[in-house]
Amino acid sequence: MILESLLPAASSYARDIGFLFDLITLLVGVPFLIACYLFFAFIFRFAAKKVDKAMYITGYEHEYMKWIHRAHVPILVFDVIIVIFAVNVWYNVKQNLPEAESTVRVIAQQWAWTFVHPGPDNTLDTADDITTVNELHVAKDTLYHYKLESKDVLHNFSVPVFRLKQDAIPGRVITGWFEPTLAGEYDIQCAEICGIGHGLMPARIHIETPSQHAAWVAENSPFSLAKASAPELEVAER
Repeated sequence: MILESLLPAASSYARDIGFLFDLITLLVGVPFLIACYLFFAFIFRFAAKKVDKAMYITGYEHEYMKWIHRAHVPILVFDVIIVIFAVNVWYNVKQNLPEAESTVRVIAQQWAWTFVHPGPDNTLDTADDITTVNELHVAKDTLYHYKLESKDVLHNFSVPVFRLKQDAIPGRVITGWFEPTLAGEYDIQCAEICGIGHGLMPARIHIETPSQHAAWVAENSPFSLAKASAPELEVAER
């Protein structure tokens, strides 16, 4: 795939979007290159001589118009093909919402990202939630719902390796989904100009194996951090 050769595909639907990208590139790019070749070939092959007299052509004669109408057929066919595949991908990614194994909250603001992860109970909005800034931790091969919101202006939650982009709109909570399929550390970007610091709000997504992620959750849950700090408090009191 063209897109995958430039950027890894790290979600379950990334290759579907990559296929759509390749299809559009093929159906639009190849005719464009052929048209450019013919355009320049005719320019140089049939260049006017100094002695030639220009011929007035209205362009409305049937003989000339048929060349325009013939181009309409492949354009219409290509458009129908693109729409069929695009609607299918759109439904699977945007309209269909599979059952989640876990849920994260994504909060955009000028100019940072706040991520709320479920704690050891794997339930969001409970006492053991883990909150991070500019770092999202998820488990590989786990289907997530995300709840996206904005504190101030329009933002856009963009994870290029997921082929995911979703506007964050003030006053609304937008739900979507992703399933990471490739372990690693990747970029999160704001893809909506949101003020003078727009270019200064990158974040990172850490895709970990289930065991690594479970260890991270256990280590960073509020209860674990409280237990870890308890001995230090006892020493300080003495």
